[in-house]
Amino acid sequence: MIQPKVISRRVVGFAIALLTTASLVSLFALMPALKFNAQPQRQWSAQWSGQPAIAQQMPEGLPGATEPWQQVYQLIPELPLENHYINARTGEASPNNTLVSRLIRYHLYTKSRPPNYRLDWKLTMADYLGANDWIRAELYPSGDTLTVNPMEGDVAVIRSLNRAQRDALVNAMVTIFSGQASAATDPEPPASSEEANPTPPNSGNSPIILQPRPGDAQLLLP
Repeated sequence: MIQPKVISRRVVGFAIALLTTASLVSLFALMPALKFNAQPQRQWSAQWSGQPAIAQQMPEGLPGATEPWQQVYQLIPELPLENHYINARTGEASPNNTLVSRLIRYHLYTKSRPPNYRLDWKLTMADYLGANDWIRAELYPSGDTLTVNPMEGDVAVIRSLNRAQRDALVNAMVTIFSGQASAATDPEPPASSEEANPTPPNSGNSPIILQPRPGDAQLLLP
């Protein structure tokens, strides 16, 4: 005869095995979704990597700017570059490691926020103002590749901007990442065919419909 304690241990063991199997099945079911969600992050990383494509000092006006941070400076040329920091590995200046490039990387990678929504950029501005999340120096973009961590300098610059300037920076980010930068500079569309070719006057082939005028009702009186 099987003792009650033995039966109890067998029941508990069976329950644990069943829960373990269910957990593994759920984990394998979620793996394709996790792989799909991580794809945009890898795509962003390849497109906006920390290493700039050009190495010379940015020319004034940034003609032909293609990177988002370059387009921001093209829209707001008075925004400080903050690109005076030295690369710790090469000992040379990094002119393309700018305030805006680090701001974008902080927004996209450190906080994993989408780039085309105004509210998310407002949250990032709030981080720099100390009104939302704390910015951690050890996780700040380029903090481990430059001789001086640029976090404090970047925070000081953002806090020195007034509200209108911060709003302009947010608007520039949303405009660029929403693909509206080129549309903002497109010429006005040509006039429609109806405006270009107005309806010609009546040629006599169709009846002329007269609109009623004040006093016409008097003509119907006997």
